[in-house]
Amino acid sequence: MLFIMASISDTFSEIQSSCALIPFITAGDPNLATTRKAIEILIEEGADLIEIGIPYSDPLADGPTIQAASARAIQNGAKFSEILELVQEITEKIQTPLIAFTYYNLILNQGISQFVSKIRDAGFKGLLVPDLPLEESSFVEQICSQNDLDLILLIGPNSPLDRVEKITKKSQGCVYLVSTTGVTGMSFGPHQKIQNLIQQIKKISNKALILGFGISTQKDIQLVQSWGINGVVIGSSFVQKLAEDLNDPELSNFRRYCKYVKQALVSHDQYLQ
Repeated sequence: MLFIMASISDTFSEIQSSCALIPFITAGDPNLATTRKAIEILIEEGADLIEIGIPYSDPLADGPTIQAASARAIQNGAKFSEILELVQEITEKIQTPLIAFTYYNLILNQGISQFVSKIRDAGFKGLLVPDLPLEESSFVEQICSQNDLDLILLIGPNSPLDRVEKITKKSQGCVYLVSTTGVTGMSFGPHQKIQNLIQQIKKISNKALILGFGISTQKDIQLVQSWGINGVVIGSSFVQKLAEDLNDPELSNFRRYCKYVKQALVSHDQYLQ
């Protein structure tokens, strides 16, 4: 049976008042068979969208956990072409949108048009490039639009309002707010400035707003939901659970953790009803 994968904006429309669960994993860590199994588990346990990291040798926005995952994937021979083949096989059978996460240099090495068309053909619905400068994003945005691919842009916690407005206008599918200055995997330390920024963004844009960096516990998730966020991105904790399951083909820790974070979202949604 052939499934038609939902677009990113449609996915957020369908979950309405709920907050989306958006896990991140690194493709090929430690191998592509594990990546396939992990994606299957995430979908079974209720992930709404999934970020797939393309391994890169110098992942500047990532902390030690995801850096180590990229290093393992590269060391074990993960190839971009093989990752795309795997994704294509998977996307023919699922409706959950997949988002490619990678760095600008890798895109430039491939050629922007070629890279975008390759990930589109594989079935990705979105692209996230943490080191893509806003000032250089117009051409990438144009190519993505031509290929029916959403280019999701990031807003830093210290961004001035005029820059926030430019990013929200350009970002496609949703807008990604970074919860803290630094790299992924840092401890989550929410404060008033992020909450104020969320309210400012929601006043100037009706696009779905997702929050990431440092979120890992049910307490974290339920707190950010109370701020009116449309989606929660969790990366380092999922990657760490996969690392703990290196000798477990069933990925038991990984599955338990997905149940754990999904339950926080379900519980909050039931409370609202």
